[in-house]
Order: sequence, then C-alpha cells, then structure tokens
Amino acid sequence: MSKNNNILSPYLSMTIVCCTIIMLIFFSSCSANKKQLANAIRNRDSLPVMRTLGVSTLVSDSGITRYRVNTKQWLIYDRKNPPYWAFEKGVYLEKFDSLYHVEASIKADTAYYFDREKLWRLKGHVVIKSLKGEKFETTELFWNQQTQKVYSDKYIRIQQQDKIITGYGFESNQQLTQYTIHNSGGIFPVKDEPIQKPDSVK
Repeated sequence: MSKNNNILSPYLSMTIVCCTIIMLIFFSSCSANKKQLANAIRNRDSLPVMRTLGVSTLVSDSGITRYRVNTKQWLIYDRKNPPYWAFEKGVYLEKFDSLYHVEASIKADTAYYFDREKLWRLKGHVVIKSLKGEKFETTELFWNQQTQKVYSDKYIRIQQQDKIITGYGFESNQQLTQYTIHNSGGIFPVKDEPIQKPDSVK
C-alpha cells in the first residue's frame, strides 16, 4: 500500500495543482467580467420617470394656460422626496395673463420645479424681464406660485429705464411690480457702466 501511495502521490499533486490553476483562472475571469458590469440600480428614485429633449410646452394652472416652458432637457423625478422637475441644461419661461399676454419672462442656466409646493428654484445666470421694462439679474431665485411671491437672498441687479439698483436679497409679487430690496448697494444712472457683481459673492 505504501508503495502504491508513493507512486500516485506525484500524480495526485499534479492534479491538485492543475485544479488550483483552473480555479484561479476561472475565478479571475469571473471577477474580470464582474468589473465590466454596472452596479445594480436598487433605488428607483434615482432615475427620472420621464426624460424629454427639446421641449416647448404650455403649462396650465387651475385649468387655464399660464406658462410656456422652453428647455433642452426636461427630467421628472416622481419618487424623490419631494418630487420635482429638473431643467439642468437651462430653461426659458414666460408667464401669461388671462388674455395670453406675456406678463414676465425668466431665463436661467438651471431650474428645479417642485410641483407639490408649486415652487421654482432658478440658479446660475438668472434674468427676469417684466412688463414694466425692468430687468432683474441674480444668481439664485425662488418663485412660489402658491404665495405668489418671488424672492432671493443673493446679489440682485435691477435695471429700470432711468437707473440701476443693486442690493443683496429682494422680495416681490410675481408680477414684479411691487418689490423690496434688502441691503441696497446703491442707485446709479442707467448711463453708467454695468455694475459687476463683487468677486466675493457666489
């Protein structure tokens, strides 16, 4: 018995080595394949329920057409808390009165609309134009359709027909006809050079 075991021993060792090499190759191959696969998406709320490109649409409020939205990309996240629409490639929005005249227009680099709260959050280079001919510029703006208020706590520049007003933060009705400017930076004749936002303000 001892002699037979000695004879089989080299073959048994070779078999174990071969099996080990095969297993290593197999597992490393599986591991390599796994690296090429994307991680499974477990949270449905990380994906938009809708993604639309090149959008130009009308939006109603209480059954009446009130807004026109133009954007390169419109994403809707219905499982987020709270759910929202995302316009991360810019948005241009017009608001109509009951006779479909444009009351105001808003342009922003990025925008989010929280439909439950009826709240817009606009970011980046935000430009608002009112029917009074005034131009509002800021880096972040909120528009609450429920309270019918427009507000910001960022640097604001308002160009009227004869002057430019600057400050940090403002509140207004959504028609942009009655507003209050906080921490006013000054009033300048419109013929002056455009007021540059201080570098320290983001």
